[in-house]
Amino acid sequence: MKLRKTLVALAAAGVMSLSCLSTSLPAIPASLSAAAADDNNDDWLHAVGSRLYDSEGHEVWLTGANWFGFNCTENCAHGLYATDIDKFLQTVGNHGINLIRMPISTELLVSWMNGSPDPVSSVNAGYEPPKDVVGEDGTVTKAGTYVNTNKDFVMEDGKTLKNSMEIFDVIMQKMKEYGLKVMIDVHSPAEHNSGHNYNLWYYTSAASDGDTMAIGAASGEKITWDMWKDSVTWLAKKYSNDDTIIGYDLKNEPHGKRGYSGSKCPEDIAKWDDSTDQNNWAYSATECGNSILDVNPNALIFIEGVEQYPKTEKGYTYDTADIWQAPADQSPWYGAWWGGNLRGVKDYPIDFGSSSRNSQIVYSPHDYGPSVYNQTWFDKDFTTQTLLDDYWYDTWAYINDKEIAPLLIGEWGGHMDGGKNQKWMELLRDYMIENHINHTFWCLNPNSGDTGGLLGYDFSTWDDDKYSLFEPSLWQTQKTEKYISLDHERALGTGSTSISLGDFYKSYASTEGSNLDGGTVWNGKSDPITTGATTTSGNTTTTTSTSTTPSAVTGDINKDGKVTSADMVQLAKYLLREKTNSGMDFKAGDVNSDGVLNGLDLVLYKQFLAGTITSFPK
Repeated sequence: MKLRKTLVALAAAGVMSLSCLSTSLPAIPASLSAAAADDNNDDWLHAVGSRLYDSEGHEVWLTGANWFGFNCTENCAHGLYATDIDKFLQTVGNHGINLIRMPISTELLVSWMNGSPDPVSSVNAGYEPPKDVVGEDGTVTKAGTYVNTNKDFVMEDGKTLKNSMEIFDVIMQKMKEYGLKVMIDVHSPAEHNSGHNYNLWYYTSAASDGDTMAIGAASGEKITWDMWKDSVTWLAKKYSNDDTIIGYDLKNEPHGKRGYSGSKCPEDIAKWDDSTDQNNWAYSATECGNSILDVNPNALIFIEGVEQYPKTEKGYTYDTADIWQAPADQSPWYGAWWGGNLRGVKDYPIDFGSSSRNSQIVYSPHDYGPSVYNQTWFDKDFTTQTLLDDYWYDTWAYINDKEIAPLLIGEWGGHMDGGKNQKWMELLRDYMIENHINHTFWCLNPNSGDTGGLLGYDFSTWDDDKYSLFEPSLWQTQKTEKYISLDHERALGTGSTSISLGDFYKSYASTEGSNLDGGTVWNGKSDPITTGATTTSGNTTTTTSTSTTPSAVTGDINKDGKVTSADMVQLAKYLLREKTNSGMDFKAGDVNSDGVLNGLDLVLYKQFLAGTITSFPK
């Protein structure tokens, strides 16, 4: 059932229809009953603390990989010159990947938004003959007898290639068919195979490389801040009723170093502070995220970090110049990978203006090993604990540990060197498994120079060694090792190696459970029972065996100590006479204390979660 959409509709109509609601239990407005018949578009997600949940209040784990190409000059995901889209997505799903992070350029999005989609190249597609042909002797040559590859990418003549937007739409439909979800990554301003090297998400004359990196390769236009925001918002609106695309990574790897001169922050680097400057990534991400949520309140908003962050505890700001070759303890700056520095969240967290909107935030750092660049934290016999102490915890891991928001490591990966880089990948992999951290591996493509990929150049053959390292981090059941989809109805790929999200919670979650948190079995409530996870706080690692039961809170139906949309979902299901999760405290759902559960309580939940009221009436 399209439950979250139903709840929004109910809350919106709630004030007008309160007099029509029964004061006895249960109360079911006609509009709610009608919406219950629609069982599509029900896979949207939201955050509670550091975890992600579906519309039924069940926890999910996003474990995926990157597939680039729509960000490049070819304007199409790479590899479709070598393989068929159905074959490709089938094998990706069969290998347990439940999410694709798909890089794209703003220039390409603008061309779609303006109604003149840029063409694609490096795509092999055709269907010959395009229709059955009857010979003079009556022999029938079936359509597709001679050529049949990526046939949905061509027009009715079987050979004219569709434009980039049409092919993108076909790919999204096929993602749906194979149970795969997608997060869009605005990777670069212009269509450019190395566009990730550009610091910002828009053109500025202050950037020395702006004319080559932020002016459209096809359009010749400067990619402005408004074009960036408006074009990704346009895509979010276009797909607002299709939960194949579950969220938007607003910009890949904002970065830039402060420099050693001047008393004012340069305009060509990404910063994170409380200003309204366009190069303030915190401000820009807030504006763009709100714009997307205006057209699709269900979308997840993935927000990366920056590269450098000032030591604000010592009074330094982005106006403070760096010190040449200063030791780490004397430098005014904390460094990080591009897009990896989320220290700014502690000082200036992203705020979309309401608790319901903020429940769509996922912070998304990138993290790499020494084969990409030999950072100082690799200059020792590093362990998980030294990586936490030297870099991970204060840079991004604290966000998960302190329950600020969920994390998704948007890029991680590298070459299988049998040494330090492979060791780093294994340590990060295990840390993400043990601490319910979402992730998308970089990458499926073999043509990533500094990391390689999971696939060979035929985009069909898998690198068995690299996949074997990556595979334990995919969401799967503990005994039967079935990969778990993010789709309530569809398993991944052919379904031979996987199960749908609905099947997992119906038949597997409370028995064998999954590898989330290092091993969990669902207890029928809002939290899993942890069977083997470790959680890290600062410099201390502790082991958790079971979840705790918090004190009763008004509105806290699922008894997790908080009032969230998951509680509102349980109340709506109760009022609809649908099956609810066991162990619920529905007395807590009587938030207006009138002795009955009805639509009045649902409306108050919506107002509370939206921030229009700060407490429930006594």
